Amino acid sequence: MRVTISDVAREAGVSASTVSRVIHDNPRISTETKVRVRDAMEQLHYVPNALARGLARSSTGNLGLILPNSSDNLFMNPFFIEAMRGIGVEAQSRGYNIMFSFSNNEEEEVGFIRNYIHSRWVDGIILLASRENDRCMAYLQDRGFPFVVVGRPEDAGSALWVDNDNFHAVYNATNLLIDRGSRCPAFAGGPEAFSVTRDRLNGFRQALRIRGLRDDDGMVGFGADFSEAEGSRTMERILSAGTPDAVVTTDDHIAFGVLEALENAGAGTVAVVGFNNTLRGRYQRPTLSSVDVNPAALGAGAAGLLIDHVRGVGEPVDHRIVDTVLIERETTAPERFPPSAER
Repeated sequence: MRVTISDVAREAGVSASTVSRVIHDNPRISTETKVRVRDAMEQLHYVPNALARGLARSSTGNLGLILPNSSDNLFMNPFFIEAMRGIGVEAQSRGYNIMFSFSNNEEEEVGFIRNYIHSRWVDGIILLASRENDRCMAYLQDRGFPFVVVGRPEDAGSALWVDNDNFHAVYNATNLLIDRGSRCPAFAGGPEAFSVTRDRLNGFRQALRIRGLRDDDGMVGFGADFSEAEGSRTMERILSAGTPDAVVTTDDHIAFGVLEALENAGAGTVAVVGFNNTLRGRYQRPTLSSVDVNPAALGAGAAGLLIDHVRGVGEPVDHRIVDTVLIERETTAPERFPPSAER
C-alpha cells in the first residue's frame, strides 16, 4: 500500500499541513520538527510528490476554488457569492487570480482537483465546504498539495481551515429562544454530512441539555441541500411529529422554506432563526432574525491563510475563527412568545 502524507504525519505526531511545510522546507518550521518529520518519511519510505514540490518553487499566480453546488443553485445562495467576493479581493490584493469550478457531487470535485494539479494551473486549492469522510481533502492530503477549507475538518489539526464557531452560534441562539419562553424548539438543518450542520446541531442539543429541555429526535430534521424547497420539506416532516414553538435553522434559505411550511400549517407565528443574514431576509415579511457569519471574511481568511502557506510567510497558524452575531428581526419578536415567558 502506498504511503501517504497522512501516514507520515501520524508517525511524526504532527499535522499533515506541517509535513507539507517540511517537504517545502518552510523556514517557519523548527529544526527539531523537520528532523522528526524527515525521520518518519525515511522510516516509512515516503517519497514526496514531485509536482507539489515543483509548484512550491515556481508560482503560477493562481488559486483553484471548488464550489460544492450546481450551476443552477450556485448564485442563488448569497453565502457563496459573498465568500467568493472575500476570496477574490484578498487574492487580488496579494497578486493572485482565482480559477473556480462548481459541481453536483464529490466525485466531480475530485475530478476538478485532479485536473488542477496535473495541469499545473494552480498553486493551491480552496474548498468551500467540509464534509464527513471528505474525499477532496483526502485526495489533496495524499498528494501533499496545498489547500485550505472553509469549515472545520473532522481532524482539525490535519489541514488549514477557516470557520465560525458554529457550535456556540447556535448554542447562543437556542438559549435566547429558551429565555424568551420556548420549551419545544426544533432544528431544521442542511445535509448531515456537512460539518457545519453537525456543529450547529451539537450547539442546539447542548443548549437543550443544559436548560433541562427534552431532546426529541422528532424535532430535528435534515434537508438534502440548503434550499428553500428542502427547508419546507424538512419542516413538514417535523410538523408530522408535533408543532414546535420555535425553530433554529442552518441557512436563511432553509428558514424561508420553514416559514412557508409553518404558514401553510397554521403555525405562522412560531419563532424562527436563520443563518447567513441574507438580503432577502431583511426585507421579506416577516423579516427574518438571522446569524450573520460574515462570509466575505471567511473567504478572505481562507485565501490569506493559503497564500501565506504557499509563500512560507506570516505566522505558522493552521486555522482562523470569524466572529458571528445574531441580528434580531420580526421572527423572534416578543409577541411570538408566551406573555408569561421569562425575560
